[in-house]
Amino acid sequence: MASEDSPLLYPSSYESEHEAVYKRFSDGQKRTIVVVVSLAGLLPMFVSGTFVPSIPEIAHDLESTAAVVSLAISLSILSGAIGSLVWASYSTYYGRRPIFLIGLPLLCLGSFGVATSRYLPTLLFWRCIQALGSAGGLALGPGIIGDIYKLEERGAAIGAFFGASLFGLAIAPLGGGLAAQYASWRQIHVILGAWGLLEFILVYFILPETSHPGARGIDKVDESRRSRFVWINPLRSLLLLRSPNLLAIALAGALSLLTDYVLLVPLGVRYGITNDALIGACFLPNGLGNFLGAPLAGRLSDIVVKRWRKKRKGEWVPEDRLRATFIGGLILVPFSVASSGFITTYVDGPVGLGLNLLCLFTNGLGVDFVLSPSSAYGVDLLHSRSAEVIAATTAFRSLILSLGASAVIPMIGYVGVAGTNCIAAVLAWIGYGLIWFTIRHGDRMRAWVDVGYSTAQNN
Repeated sequence: MASEDSPLLYPSSYESEHEAVYKRFSDGQKRTIVVVVSLAGLLPMFVSGTFVPSIPEIAHDLESTAAVVSLAISLSILSGAIGSLVWASYSTYYGRRPIFLIGLPLLCLGSFGVATSRYLPTLLFWRCIQALGSAGGLALGPGIIGDIYKLEERGAAIGAFFGASLFGLAIAPLGGGLAAQYASWRQIHVILGAWGLLEFILVYFILPETSHPGARGIDKVDESRRSRFVWINPLRSLLLLRSPNLLAIALAGALSLLTDYVLLVPLGVRYGITNDALIGACFLPNGLGNFLGAPLAGRLSDIVVKRWRKKRKGEWVPEDRLRATFIGGLILVPFSVASSGFITTYVDGPVGLGLNLLCLFTNGLGVDFVLSPSSAYGVDLLHSRSAEVIAATTAFRSLILSLGASAVIPMIGYVGVAGTNCIAAVLAWIGYGLIWFTIRHGDRMRAWVDVGYSTAQNN
């Protein structure tokens, strides 16, 4: 059991074996793997982000209403959350590669099903299949990176993965807006299906199995039983959130990411933007901030881990990585969202819009300075179940964001844009307070509930 007295040192007898498991792939192979899984991580962002701008056109085409078509958003979020938990749990048992090869065909099938839907129930069904098939990308990516990069290197790689994924979250609405404005909503889903097929080909021919030798669940059963299907409760991953450490960083990440939604909601109405493509383009500065901030934050977290470990004469304390969240959680995120609230309220015209876009860029940087080190911390903390950690924290964040995002517009109507943004800033500071508390008391928190934390010799 982990406790505040448990040393996290690398015993010399383990050092050569520990190093060898991360030398199975060359640097070039590792970079290729990161590219492949980053493309897979982009897919769920495009599946979710391209749909919203198309809702009016879909409602017209299927002779329904926007409110009813919006059910597809809630159903796909639920399907994606469940799918993420399923794929992560089974990847711990069967490995990463087989799960990708099962999930991606479902994405293709669901995308083509959505594109050819003529009735609303059919659309809703295929939309759930589409979200289910794409869900593995975000959960398995950090797990695979944790498999191939050692402790002091994985922060930068996970940061690059999240930079690509979150940039997709920003540019997806632009793609959906362009499709809605100038083409057909069906075409974007045909493209998503083709992208899923291409990703399947890349995984099949390029992505090796990255799980550590003997670490998969199937490796630990008799060969005679390996052909049998094993039922794994996908909800078991959520039990990892019994760990106060993981729960704290999941909640902090959700409160930080909520500021994105608060920033983007009022722009179109306040500055008279009615073109779907232009509204989507407003997401781009935020995506650029994500794209630049995530790898910077990840690399900084690696530097912090090395520096503090040297300072402690070789002792590894997992919470040291969270020190890299300081600039984002305490400064960039809360100040960008609060500033945007006052700018939106008091500054008109192109100047106000331009300053808001700057706030969006700053917020994108800041959010990644929270999410990238926090995600790498989760992988460090439970290395053997890293994909499940990411799936559980992502599902928890989705729940918080769905509740929080639904409250943004009513809150703006009640206290105004400036008041709503200031509330979001305070929530972001509370989130950073949870991270700060985890940094200070992480060892004691790990001792409260032991969910099988990793040690230096098996990380």
